[in-house]
Amino acid sequence: MEGSYAGMTSSDGFYLEFFGFNRRPFTLLPDPGFMYWSPLHKRGYSVLQFGIMTCAPITVLSGEIGAGKTTLIQHLLSELESTITVGLISNAQGGRGELLQWVLNALGVPVEDGAGYVKMFQTLQDFLVAEYAKGRRVVLIFDEAQNLTVEGLEEVRMLTNINSNTDELIQLILVGQPELRDLILDPKMRQLTQRVAASFHLARMDAETVENYIRHRLKTAGGTGQEFDKAACKRVYEQTRGVPRLVNQFCDFALLYAWTNETHKVDEHIVDLVIEDGVFFGGNSLEKELTI
Repeated sequence: MEGSYAGMTSSDGFYLEFFGFNRRPFTLLPDPGFMYWSPLHKRGYSVLQFGIMTCAPITVLSGEIGAGKTTLIQHLLSELESTITVGLISNAQGGRGELLQWVLNALGVPVEDGAGYVKMFQTLQDFLVAEYAKGRRVVLIFDEAQNLTVEGLEEVRMLTNINSNTDELIQLILVGQPELRDLILDPKMRQLTQRVAASFHLARMDAETVENYIRHRLKTAGGTGQEFDKAACKRVYEQTRGVPRLVNQFCDFALLYAWTNETHKVDEHIVDLVIEDGVFFGGNSLEKELTI
């Protein structure tokens, strides 16, 4: 064991050299390089592309925490045409006026200090018309959109009123957790719902997809893809219910435990050690969810 721990502070980083990885396979940071195109994610991305290509007024992408929404958006941003101006708004809150300020900031449009709502709206409209005259389209992406208030969502709908006739000056993409769908489908938001031309919900991965996901990330990090046996993959699915971020958390611990036990294979025994030690907190939230 001493030999294993000797490299803890080296640049190899814990178990990386032990398994022959060139980077951590299960980092929690969104990384398009690790993108696993499950059938579900392929369909979700196709809907995003469809929304952009058809100039949909509003496109909605929803999914559980850690389902891969942010990674899909980052991939979309990397592939958008240079003629599209993008504004990304993360976790915007507030109602009338405040949301408009978020929008202008995201687009890099300067606003006079103390400018009122009418002035800000006119500034945004002038910017959109100027972009359109240059042959450019403007896409606004609202991440964590479930945090918008009803007033904020109504303000979002009002933004689409700037579009005239068949010309789309601005397109909106709303990204959020499952609650976002509930907000949009509320009868009070009927006018907003009518503007949604494309939508998709990223559900959790099934057991087979989880196994393929694990092996994909292992190979991408320089491994063989066989560092987890089939039984271990199944147990990971049971503990995480197929939520990608939780799969990453659990597998990271499993590799750490395999390294400290000086075994190059994660099997059921290693998985059980992770469970028994209670180091994986993600399962606690799932248990509460299932009992509600």
